[in-house]
Amino acid sequence: MKKMTYAEGIREAMRFKMREDPNVILFGEDVGKFGGCFGVSAGLWEEFGDDRIRDTPISEGVIVGAAVGSAACGIKPIAEIMFIDFITVGMDQLVNQAAKMRYMFGGEINLPMVIRVPAGAGIGAAAQHSQSLEGWLTHVPGLKVVYPSNARDAYGLLLSSIDDQNPVVFIENKVLYAMQNDVDENELKPIPLGKARIAKEGTDVTIITYGRQVYDALEAAEILAKDGINAEVIDLRTLYPLDKETVFNSVEKTHKVVLVSEECKRGAYTGEIAAMIAEERFYECDAPIMRVGALNTPIPFATDLESYVLPKARDIELAVKSLF
Repeated sequence: MKKMTYAEGIREAMRFKMREDPNVILFGEDVGKFGGCFGVSAGLWEEFGDDRIRDTPISEGVIVGAAVGSAACGIKPIAEIMFIDFITVGMDQLVNQAAKMRYMFGGEINLPMVIRVPAGAGIGAAAQHSQSLEGWLTHVPGLKVVYPSNARDAYGLLLSSIDDQNPVVFIENKVLYAMQNDVDENELKPIPLGKARIAKEGTDVTIITYGRQVYDALEAAEILAKDGINAEVIDLRTLYPLDKETVFNSVEKTHKVVLVSEECKRGAYTGEIAAMIAEERFYECDAPIMRVGALNTPIPFATDLESYVLPKARDIELAVKSLF
């Protein structure tokens, strides 16, 4: 076992694939000599140089467009958008080009590209640098959306994302970058996209979540256990394609569901999962499907207000207890 941070998991996956395949390249704002805004790509420029690690202008449309064009020509680009908030500037290229191209060419073209995007609040970065927009991205046919919660999964899921022949949006939670996890080096291998992880087994209620909220869910599960409620926690890992089998198996076992995300609750991806469960496993549920999310407001700059807006373990605990 060794200690590995979330950021190191991402970095070492990129390093491994770049050593393995000369067609893998990385570009984005300050990802070269500076090592990226959050230091995730530190040391890669020194090893791979300007030909394969390239700084770009502050133009997210150009970054995503360059990824689309290079992927269409046989390169395997990893493009970093500094904050998920600014993926909005590249949405035309992402939604109308990357997501559509393989379909419009009748499957005759592959688009092996990864868009890496730091997301989420909790670092005092205010309204324009703290959003959780994954729900928008899961709505787009043709995109795969990945959101790891720990170092091992970040490593393994990024390996699979780079090898995938479709465009993948790889979402990284900023608060998790410095978090260390114990990692078995034998487990540092590709993790298939579309396969969830049971973070904690339980029998009384299913808590479905991903990213940073996995830790809040596990904290809530510990508190609930003291009250005799044995919660199962599912870490989705891949938002799309969704692992319906793992979700349904858990619902059939516990018959109660709480969905948790850091997104504003209105319009969140958790609503889509709730609808899916209601449509396909309605009679397995013996209580309403509950959702926990951020308040429907821009993320404040003030620390106390930011904390107030975001979902917490206590919110999950109360949502679960409301089902009993």
